[in-house]
Amino acid sequence: MNAQIRKIYIVVFLMVISLAMAATYIQFFAAPTLNADERNARTILHAAERDRGPIIVSGTAIAQSISIPDSLRYERTYPGKETYASVTGWFSSSLRSSTGLEAAAENVLEGDAPSLWAQRIQNLLTGKERQGGGIVLTINPAVQQAAEQAIGGRKGAAVALNPHTGAVLALYSSPSYDPNTLAQSDSTAALETYQNLEQDPSRPLINRAVAGDRYPPGSVFKLITAAAMLESGEYTPDTQVEGPASITLPGTETQLPNITRLPCGNGEPPLKEAFARSCNTSFALAAIDIGEEHMRERAEAFGFGQSLDIPLPVTPSVFPDSLNDARMGLVGVGQDDVAVTPMQMAMVGAAIANDGVLMKPYLIESVVNADLEPQQTTSAQQLGVPIQEKTAAQLREMMTDVVSQPYGTGRSVAMSTPVAAKTGTAETGTQGRTVAWMVAFPATDDPQVAVAVAIEGDDLNPYVSGGADAGPVARAMIEAVLSNG
Repeated sequence: MNAQIRKIYIVVFLMVISLAMAATYIQFFAAPTLNADERNARTILHAAERDRGPIIVSGTAIAQSISIPDSLRYERTYPGKETYASVTGWFSSSLRSSTGLEAAAENVLEGDAPSLWAQRIQNLLTGKERQGGGIVLTINPAVQQAAEQAIGGRKGAAVALNPHTGAVLALYSSPSYDPNTLAQSDSTAALETYQNLEQDPSRPLINRAVAGDRYPPGSVFKLITAAAMLESGEYTPDTQVEGPASITLPGTETQLPNITRLPCGNGEPPLKEAFARSCNTSFALAAIDIGEEHMRERAEAFGFGQSLDIPLPVTPSVFPDSLNDARMGLVGVGQDDVAVTPMQMAMVGAAIANDGVLMKPYLIESVVNADLEPQQTTSAQQLGVPIQEKTAAQLREMMTDVVSQPYGTGRSVAMSTPVAAKTGTAETGTQGRTVAWMVAFPATDDPQVAVAVAIEGDDLNPYVSGGADAGPVARAMIEAVLSNG
């Protein structure tokens, strides 16, 4: 072989190798990033011709693709309908859009995830059309259904976590919607449905459990105030605290009363009694005493201000800035500009239930291939240790009194199994409406669930309370776990 032919041969060989490497890189490494790019409309359009993988709960598909007769296209269907819409979201090739897990787990459902490389190679070698992978969720269907039924169409949300692992057992936002109406191949009908849902004043497309506008937490924030008090070393559950019927916030003429308009107990109750009675004045004065720095430190330790993907994006909860004493008093009882998601408050309850250790919430238990064979499993991950084990034990005792004591505000969640809880009734500043809260978990040695429930007041019932309105929802969810192991 002469020198010129040899040079041409080497150049051609290098070109072939370069093309092979480029193709390999694009198909196996860059594909997930390219497909996830929101500017890539081809992903949605092309996906209509791909057998997108299922979303599975307890062995049953709550989202799947079916072949359209006499067509190469597929249509997404949702057997789980309204029950799981806040989890699945929706995928629509006709609307060129996706939300919820359909968007967050796009690379898996489309078959482009790194964990599905063996499936892609097998399809390439056998000539099969590319298939999507599936995701198996941590959701407990009994708990999810209990949340849906107990909320009963009211505006609100409920979250249940396994305190020891962070697995999301339920995530429900109400009112819900049927994703099938958005996934249909009739683009005109799908668009009309979407516009109607967008214009609906109850905002069913908003996921109130993890996003939305967030809520004022009201008295469930006293979990964090109490944690800061106990962590300071200056308080124990038996420490006597001030509990007048009302206080004047420092530097203002604004009165902050107890909800009963009466002194807390005898006016100087032990902390655990003030907590069980949910006395505003006691916790406002304590927050002022502890100060902004230590209160903020405790809130952030529980996850406030942190971005979180489960993989649904969770809107960070807010602890306000630049607080004077008057605002600090309001923050201590979960008012002012404190804003939280039900997911955040479920995390607070779960950390207390788990001896002070906060685990990262997650929705996807495992990734499976087209044959439903596991390819990747999620491992539990610790987010932090917001409180000491001793503090967690003290808080659990105080939360148990909320349910068991005759003056406790959480008696609506009482059941044969002891329950630890904290109620909340948060003022929204809108037409006298409130948000009802309940954070609760079984007061056992090994609690398997921690729940947070938020119910919004509406035109028919503007004033809702934690015990009367959120409590029964929390109880139904806990009972679902206890009944189903």
